[in-house]
Amino acid sequence: MKRVLIYLKKYIKETIFAPLLKMSEALLELFVPIVIADIVDSGVNSGVNYVVKQCLILLALGVFGLLFSVSAQYMSARAAIGMATDLKLDLFRHIQSFSYAEHEKIGASTLITRMTSDINQVQSGVNLTLRLFLRSPFIVFGSMIMAFTLDVKSALVFVVTIPLLSAVVFSVMAITIPKYKNVQEKLDSLMLTTRENLSGVRVLRAFRKEKDETVIFENKNAVLNIAQRTVAKISSLTNPATFIIVNIATVVLIWVGAIRVDNGDISQGTVIALYNYMAQILVELIKLANLIVSITKSIASAGRISKVFDIEDSTVDSETAEDEFNLESEVAVDFNNVSFKYPDSNENALESISFSAKKGETIGIIGGTGSGKTTLVNLISRFYDVANGKVNIFGKSITSVTEKYLRDNIGIVPQKAQLFKGTIKENIKVGNLSASDEDVLNALKLSQAEEFVMKKDGGLDYEIEQYGKNLSGGQKQRLTIARALIKKAPILILDDSASALDLATDAKLRKAIKELPDNPTVFIVSQRVSAVMNSDKILVLDDGELVATGTHNELQNSCEIYSEICNSQFGGVEQ
Repeated sequence: MKRVLIYLKKYIKETIFAPLLKMSEALLELFVPIVIADIVDSGVNSGVNYVVKQCLILLALGVFGLLFSVSAQYMSARAAIGMATDLKLDLFRHIQSFSYAEHEKIGASTLITRMTSDINQVQSGVNLTLRLFLRSPFIVFGSMIMAFTLDVKSALVFVVTIPLLSAVVFSVMAITIPKYKNVQEKLDSLMLTTRENLSGVRVLRAFRKEKDETVIFENKNAVLNIAQRTVAKISSLTNPATFIIVNIATVVLIWVGAIRVDNGDISQGTVIALYNYMAQILVELIKLANLIVSITKSIASAGRISKVFDIEDSTVDSETAEDEFNLESEVAVDFNNVSFKYPDSNENALESISFSAKKGETIGIIGGTGSGKTTLVNLISRFYDVANGKVNIFGKSITSVTEKYLRDNIGIVPQKAQLFKGTIKENIKVGNLSASDEDVLNALKLSQAEEFVMKKDGGLDYEIEQYGKNLSGGQKQRLTIARALIKKAPILILDDSASALDLATDAKLRKAIKELPDNPTVFIVSQRVSAVMNSDKILVLDDGELVATGTHNELQNSCEIYSEICNSQFGGVEQ
């Protein structure tokens, strides 16, 4: 909770004045029963003018109380909303720093829940706390003190009642805190199912799995419902329990007060004032009980948010990291006995990989599904850190330069073509924000996308829908290639980025890349032999191991795995 509440420092003025104004309102409320008691005891004998005067005092107490209350509400809301806004920004910023390993470990649906539901719960808790956390106890104990000033013997009822009420409230709080954490975890699971269904809706339709997925959702929703109902049942005991205790205390108070009035020890107005104080205690304890429930939820949510902040980026820059490559170096990329294992995995995904790529070379990477092709190129960009060995770029270890500088010098086209809602121009310029329209058009021409882009309404200003769903697979791939090319980086990685392109378009694309004037070092990951066969060097991977390196002709004769891939695609006929 401390990790979250630190964000209130920026709103220290509101955090201090909101409770103080609420306490000022509460102080005025404590005088109301005394004024009413005075009207009952003295108003009849003192005449109408006296009653009107006392009523004006009640009105003044109400008006000033309203002003204090409105001001406190404004300040508490300002502090809570401002804190939540800053917290969301920092949490988002922190999540953006995660490597692939951290994202895969915690999961997108969980992060979304923490960013939305959990932060909203904390915001609500802070708002209520600033308004009620001091006010309600102040009213409770203030009412007891005022009761003692009126009649000590009658006020002893308050001494017994308040500890009993406190015991009920804090017992409920102790029981419900872990249960609210459990509820949020069940919500995470439901969010994951929802996200998978929405993102995979076409697959579900194709295999007619709607009913099965509905059953899965119903089951998870039922589990969440049971968890919520369980904690709600426990929380709902607070109000009845406090009502019972206060009502019994009220009966005892009136009984004791009646006896003392009959004996002439106190006046009837005093009994009314005592009763009003007991009623105030009842109202405030109900508010306090609801506040405790909200605080309980907030503490659980704050703990979950703190856990995200506690996750550290496994690829963080070292203190000595620089922003400098020797771009004149003959060797662009060098793998020296590199091994890698995914988090929570018992086996290496890559084992003792060694190779070098000279500046300007095209390196093809081929192998069966799960052989480690994508993993290898992800290590170049330092999306993961290697377990053993070393990856050098232009003569420097990738851990000796800053992450930003490293990725500024690498153009990446990922396996999955990911576009964002916005225009074509905006999506392309993600690779280079300072690029001109001419640069954008040139990148589109190189990626073989210019023709279809110019046919779209608005051309470069054509609006792409979320996830690029108004474009075909091939169109999305060509735009992501253009996004990488506009960067003009010395290293270009194409991770199976032409799988949706026809062979002719793919050939034109590879030719255009080969003729780039800045002569980048290109890595082409593909399942197609035709995509890598003209590479200067081909790496053949099998089950995480580099089994062969060479040109197309060399590997056909020396590598059985590569030869089998060629035969399966070309039918044994040399292409």
